[in-house]
Amino acid sequence: MNIQEYIISDVTPLKMDDDVQQAQKLFQQLTFSHIPVMDQELYQGCVSETDVYCFEDGQSLRDVKYALDTFMVQPDTHWLDVLEAFAQHNSNVMPVLNDKNEYLGYYELKDIMQHFSDSPFLYESGAVIVVEKGSTDYSFSEIAQIVESNGSKIFGCFVSNYRDHITEITVKVSPDNMNALLQTFRRYSYVVLSAAEDDSYLDALKDRSDYLDKYLNI
Repeated sequence: MNIQEYIISDVTPLKMDDDVQQAQKLFQQLTFSHIPVMDQELYQGCVSETDVYCFEDGQSLRDVKYALDTFMVQPDTHWLDVLEAFAQHNSNVMPVLNDKNEYLGYYELKDIMQHFSDSPFLYESGAVIVVEKGSTDYSFSEIAQIVESNGSKIFGCFVSNYRDHITEITVKVSPDNMNALLQTFRRYSYVVLSAAEDDSYLDALKDRSDYLDKYLNI
């Protein structure tokens, strides 16, 4: 799925020679967590709303260059990796640079989340299974084989947690033959984390907003 259509350039980046007060004023006008900063045509990083109110009056952004966060993505970065970048940098703005490091604009988190909510991973009716296994023992091909051998289809699958050499995997599947599917996971030495004791998996489908909240917080 292409997300390049979501690149925005309607907010002019700050300049290195802008003073702190200019940056503060811009943050007061926007709901951004970060604003890109340029030096001539070169992207220098982002100044955060949290930091900008800690600087001394009269300082320029060049004076506080050390505090800039230099995160970015490229136009061909997959939308899931873009989401991960937002989460890693605790930002709702993500600068986009081309392969020549030229600044093209930025993504807003709300736009990418809307793209995420429109994906089959969320809107297809199905069931979510969370399993875990040793980090060197699982494989996505094995998980796919387990699901499909039980007559189900995979709508999405991703690693949702690591801990003590154990990997947690979240899988969304069509709700077919769930009890048999869970038993097969166990036969392959996967621990099923989210099934009820009687294996009556998921009493009802959650609505889209519940799904969205859940996956944002994993």
